[in-house]
Amino acid sequence: MKAFQILGPNQSNLTVIPEPTCEARDVILQAEFIGLCGSDLSTFAGRNALVQYPRIPGHEISALIVQRGAEVPDTLKVGMRVAVVPYTSCGVCSACVRGKPNACRANKTLGVQQDGALTERIAVPWQNVLVAGNLSPRELVFVEPLSVGFHAIDRANVKDNDTVLVLGCGMIGLGAIAGASLRAARTIGADIDDTKLSIATKFGAQYTINAQSTNLHEAVSDLTDGSGPDVVVEAAGNARTYSDAFKLVSFAGRVACIGYTSGEVPLATRLFVQKELDILGSRNATRFDFESALRQLEKRAIPVEHAISEISSTRNLSRTFESWAAEPDRFTKILVDTAQW
Repeated sequence: MKAFQILGPNQSNLTVIPEPTCEARDVILQAEFIGLCGSDLSTFAGRNALVQYPRIPGHEISALIVQRGAEVPDTLKVGMRVAVVPYTSCGVCSACVRGKPNACRANKTLGVQQDGALTERIAVPWQNVLVAGNLSPRELVFVEPLSVGFHAIDRANVKDNDTVLVLGCGMIGLGAIAGASLRAARTIGADIDDTKLSIATKFGAQYTINAQSTNLHEAVSDLTDGSGPDVVVEAAGNARTYSDAFKLVSFAGRVACIGYTSGEVPLATRLFVQKELDILGSRNATRFDFESALRQLEKRAIPVEHAISEISSTRNLSRTFESWAAEPDRFTKILVDTAQW
């Protein structure tokens, strides 16, 4: 069967790989749409330290069940449309024992530490699929990225009386904005791209700030009467936004960190103590977050179609990656239609 693989930095192609084996507890899935995220771009650009080449990307998945193993429950049937939790967990590390398999020390995410779903078919454990309900394939592919933003909002224990600032309005930041808005929090989105800020308003941001054309610190101070936001979500993953997060957050506030940076970040650690901050790492998402995202999409509470920048075919995907690498800020969400190989 055919698959798309990244061979190394700035190199990719279509290839042929063996058909997957359906073990007793597996389902075989035929992908309908795959969403691409920043980690895929990092893999293509040679910046993803977690990846070994060649690698088949694809962890944001909408798919159909085409085969089921002998021990798969009867509730999962051939022809059902599903989303996929793309992470593994060992069950015995400290994170797993503490009920946080999303932070498993031995996690292998599809498309990152193991080959992903940009293939004609893929086998996954039945426990990792969620039935789509009434969602279209395009809507369903957003479950995973939304769940990552939802998880950060849950980690920060956002309440309806909180003001939440999200730094970075890419897809993960948009998920955090949607999650905060659905909890009735007062939500501010900050980015350097007006198009992404416009999408942020559709996802629930009540206020937006272009940090390139506006003084971010002054604008946030004005919106919070000088106190700063109760919660800051760092979803951009660069040194400046990490520094800004701790400077902008209120005294006794919370900072939820999603973004990965490529290097060390100098921080004013005195602020951790002076403000008595809660600093919260947020990695991947739990099944609860996936189910929450799925429910909100079924309610049509999140207009995800506004985030779609491009729909690529598998045949044009190498060129799509090249365009994305040349102008990364031009894209919010790229979907891959796997109908034809």
